Amino acid sequence: MASVAPVRSSADGSGPARRAGRALGRALHLPFTGTARGIRRATHAHGAGESGLGKLIELHAINGAGDVMITVALASTVFFSVPTDEARGRVALYLAITMAPFVLLAPVIGPLLDRMPHGRRAAMAAAMLTRALLALLMSGAVATGGLELYPAALGVLVASKAYGVVRSAVVPRLLPPKFSLVKANSRVTLAGLLATGAAAPVGAGLHAIGPPWPLYGACAIFIWGTFAAFSLPHKVDEAKGERRARLSTHEAHSRRPGLRTVTPSVLCGLLANASMRGLSGFLIFFLAFLLREHPLSGQSAAVSLGIVAVSAGVGNACGTAVGAWLRARAPEGIIAAVLCLTLTAAVLAALFFSGVLMAVLGATAGFCQALAKLSLDAMIQRDIPEAVRTSAFARSETLLQVAWVLGGAIGIALPLNGVLGMSVAAAMVALGTTMAVRGLLLAPRHHHQGTSSRPRVA
Repeated sequence: MASVAPVRSSADGSGPARRAGRALGRALHLPFTGTARGIRRATHAHGAGESGLGKLIELHAINGAGDVMITVALASTVFFSVPTDEARGRVALYLAITMAPFVLLAPVIGPLLDRMPHGRRAAMAAAMLTRALLALLMSGAVATGGLELYPAALGVLVASKAYGVVRSAVVPRLLPPKFSLVKANSRVTLAGLLATGAAAPVGAGLHAIGPPWPLYGACAIFIWGTFAAFSLPHKVDEAKGERRARLSTHEAHSRRPGLRTVTPSVLCGLLANASMRGLSGFLIFFLAFLLREHPLSGQSAAVSLGIVAVSAGVGNACGTAVGAWLRARAPEGIIAAVLCLTLTAAVLAALFFSGVLMAVLGATAGFCQALAKLSLDAMIQRDIPEAVRTSAFARSETLLQVAWVLGGAIGIALPLNGVLGMSVAAAMVALGTTMAVRGLLLAPRHHHQGTSSRPRVA
């Protein structure tokens, strides 16, 4: 009896059924683990993993996915669920309750966060957690579209922009060796765009289950982001050697903040970027209502909006990708070139108004806005002293957010006339183009003076 081999059963973990189960589990698990490993390799490449930039790239992807979930929920409630006239009134109310206070709050966000450089990880985590709680709060009101939805939306907007300001200040501290700021910002921005594109259909699918479900998804994503923010390196919170940038025309002892202490080329680049950010806000709101009232030929309003939105998103992603490889040795020239290109597209859309030209303008504006912003980052890195560079990024990002809000306000207030709208868009870009060309003309004079001419930054 002792020589008889024991009979193996599937219950001891070595039977055919158990082995088949483990093989099936590995097969089902492999796509997810393989995708996760591939994403980690991409975000941590070229020293980004060792410096901590890879973790910031992943955090920004989480941020983009959560924001688009909230956008899907709000758009379905404020815009798509009611007739056009009522939707316009609701969006106007949304702007009045959320955007108007934000115009007053945005200039405060940068300086406020500037005073807490030792708590940047905590600030980003707080921005994530705030949006998680507000998403949960909005889930009860999103189906009815009640007034309580709008204060919560304002809180989400402020928290999102606060995260953006802190993120811009953090990037310079996580640069790998021989890694330009333009390339780092390109990677971070591209990760956010890819995550937004991936999460948008998921949000639409959750909305098909019920209006609150995209907000439940946003809550889960932002809770994930809250913990991910604390995984950033501790050097994010170190502020040794940093000072606050006043960005004013006054001397170093002046206490009045402004926007003119920086070099003329940086100031012109900042104002040119502000016009592009204002154009972005304008096109989002104006085309949303215009295409709903007058969709593209043969298409529904939702499909028309989707075509233009995808065109702008693809353009932005392409501009960001080009910025990752482009050597921005003459950022002033790049800003002037992309502003002229956008102006040409806007003028053509105004003269020969059509749905195709609107989509072309959206794609061009997205592409050029990405390159213009990356070039501005390169100029700040080049011309602003390191001790105040982080602060300068925070202040410039705040100004660009305010420009987006003002552009959106113009878009909602303008009559739904396509030629008129494209003419206004062209006028906005023309102002920015003037500043970009001026910055290009001033740049050689500034660099000819040599490096001893340091910008007066308080």
